[in-house]
Amino acid sequence: MASPIEQFQIKPIIPVINFTNSSLFMIGAAAVIVGGLLFATRKRAVVPGRAQSVAEVLHDFVANTLVDATGKEGMKFFPLVFSLFMFVLTANLLGMIPGFFTVTSHIIVTFALALLVIGTVVIYGFMKHGTHFLGLFVPSGVPAWLLPFIVVIELISFLSRPISLSLRLFANMLAGHIALKVFAGFVVALLGAGGALTILAPLPLLMAVALMALEFLVAALQAYVFTVLTCIYLNDALHPGH
Repeated sequence: MASPIEQFQIKPIIPVINFTNSSLFMIGAAAVIVGGLLFATRKRAVVPGRAQSVAEVLHDFVANTLVDATGKEGMKFFPLVFSLFMFVLTANLLGMIPGFFTVTSHIIVTFALALLVIGTVVIYGFMKHGTHFLGLFVPSGVPAWLLPFIVVIELISFLSRPISLSLRLFANMLAGHIALKVFAGFVVALLGAGGALTILAPLPLLMAVALMALEFLVAALQAYVFTVLTCIYLNDALHPGH
């Protein structure tokens, strides 16, 4: 039985330019997003068809999530938030296709996305508010003697955001795919064993089917969670005061 970890191995496709299967599927995800949205909105009909309706639902969903977290002022970040949501969702769903590569199961990819979010928060926060952005780490109404401890805690909490944001997405996708591979391996092993053990093969098969359905739910849910947290963090850049 093949190792469950084998599906996560990064393999070079064009070694000269360090182009790997991970690079291929990231480009593929971007191509699917751009191509799908261009196809869905090609007619821009007043009465939308199915494809245009899906595109509009996705647009409104992200827009409403962003406005709820940041207010109307946050719509300036809509292109960033929508791009992140669509990339994570598409990459997660592409990874569910047998034989495809799940780029979000690698910590370096999710950490890069998380750094993009936190970097945007810091840069925009200082550009808009200057040193007042540091008020994010100084809660109002805290006694002076307690303030140094609170500032340290707030700073550690802020710096841990890219770690928690990236680990949440990476760990969920990694664990789910490993579980699917293990149960699929059980099915093959029991069928190959022959005899009475063959009767038990449907049990891990049913579990694998249930896990597959759960993984599709997790793929969408993790894209949503990543988007919601991104919106919450962007709100700190817009309104750094406590």
